[in-house]
Amino acid sequence: MKKILFAASECVPFIKTGGLADVCGALPKEFDKNEWDVRVVIPNYECIPEKYRKEFKYVTHFFTSQGSVNSNVHVGIMEYELDGIKYYFIDNLMYFGGATPYTSDMKWDIEKFCFFSKAVLSILPIIDFKPDVIHCHDWQAGLIPVYLNNEFQANPFYHGIKTIMTIHNLRFQGIYDVPTMKAITGLGDDMFTSDKLEFYNNGNMLKGGLVYADLITTVSDTYAEEIKTFEYGEGLQGILNARAHELSGIVNGIDYDSYNPMTDEAIFNPFNADNFRKEMFKNKLELQKELGLPEDKSKFMIGLVSRLTDQKGLDLIEEVMDGIVDENTQFVIVGTGSEQYEAMFLHYQKMYPERVSANILYSDKLARKLYAAADAFLMPSRFEPCGLTQLISFRYGTAPIVRKTGGLADTIIPYGPENKKGDGFSFTNYDANEMLEAVNSAKDLFYRYKKGWNELVERGMNKDFSWNASKVRYEELYNELIAKEAARLAELGIGVEEAVEEVAEETVEAAVEE
Repeated sequence: MKKILFAASECVPFIKTGGLADVCGALPKEFDKNEWDVRVVIPNYECIPEKYRKEFKYVTHFFTSQGSVNSNVHVGIMEYELDGIKYYFIDNLMYFGGATPYTSDMKWDIEKFCFFSKAVLSILPIIDFKPDVIHCHDWQAGLIPVYLNNEFQANPFYHGIKTIMTIHNLRFQGIYDVPTMKAITGLGDDMFTSDKLEFYNNGNMLKGGLVYADLITTVSDTYAEEIKTFEYGEGLQGILNARAHELSGIVNGIDYDSYNPMTDEAIFNPFNADNFRKEMFKNKLELQKELGLPEDKSKFMIGLVSRLTDQKGLDLIEEVMDGIVDENTQFVIVGTGSEQYEAMFLHYQKMYPERVSANILYSDKLARKLYAAADAFLMPSRFEPCGLTQLISFRYGTAPIVRKTGGLADTIIPYGPENKKGDGFSFTNYDANEMLEAVNSAKDLFYRYKKGWNELVERGMNKDFSWNASKVRYEELYNELIAKEAARLAELGIGVEEAVEEVAEETVEAAVEE
């Protein structure tokens, strides 16, 4: 049995702030349980819903050091099984209490995720699980490969464990000044050099993961190329180019059981690729009624479900909003973020109350209603590592209108009047007028050639962005690392089982002493 451990800061259904949680919740369930033992470890946040927390099983607890800031830190282990996947939760109320998983205090968040990275490794002998590969997600798990290849190498239990570092969004890296990072991590001066964790005179958790992980992935092929450039590399293009042979892009998937317009209880009226022509518009009428918009199925409804940040290209929308929301168009927004953009959309709602509905909140239920009701979804992102919104849009018969970047470029075939084979609309340059042209092209097809529009929608609904294809590529990477370790042991004349048994008796005691 091949053993994989996912380590991340969030995971559906326990805690979610973004697409990372969807990935860590859906992907582990896709592997054949006869071949793969895939488990997940996340923090035991106090804000995880009580319906789950009350079912967590206490395993044990012990104490460890947290650099020079705390020499006696509680590490609790909770366990829970759901849909055949075993989940572990690192318990520490000081670090993981509160109403949200992240705070506005970057120093505090760095400290708690340094603790998390070290705790993940510390619990492995105690739970009797030695993974072949630890799959680390984003900067919050970035120190796992660092600790594994340094502090934890003194314990034979950890020998042979491989790591993969997945970048979900390179903009977020876990950066703080070196003295603080040294105090929090317990790592020495030799680790804060330009070829390791040092980053423009600061310490960088994600960079550490990129340096020490055996393989690096990101969430689309195009983004894997983009992040090697100055424009998209966020200062890390050097290490990413140096490790180009260990870097690959794998497009995310979505959970097709959860996102299914035939069974989704959140939407008003079920439909599928066979009957959407007769059934889908009923969702639009019901959502219009709920939001207080004019009830008219002929209106072209554009949806936007997003964090309201600069990354998402909202300044382009602001520049041409008056052109987007003509008398035949309704624009529905669901999301929270920058006060600037929240105020912007509320302003346009006040200006165009029959055309704009600004819902400044996070609501999965409302988002699903919008996916099922809208005609098109707008994603004019400045950059987009993968994007899940366009994948969900396809599933719900909604045409994506996107900027051609990152995963948006990899997942959408632009519609062209000459070939009539596309499944969405795209524009290339970060330009408001180009975006407006793409929006108008979608409207033109919708109103002037309904048969062509329906064929475009049907093509999108028949695309497969479930995790099945991406899972195979992850299996290839896992198998590559497992085979390399087996070859290394074979050269030493040691079998894998023999190597494991050799250290089994001493592992628990050694880990507790850590």
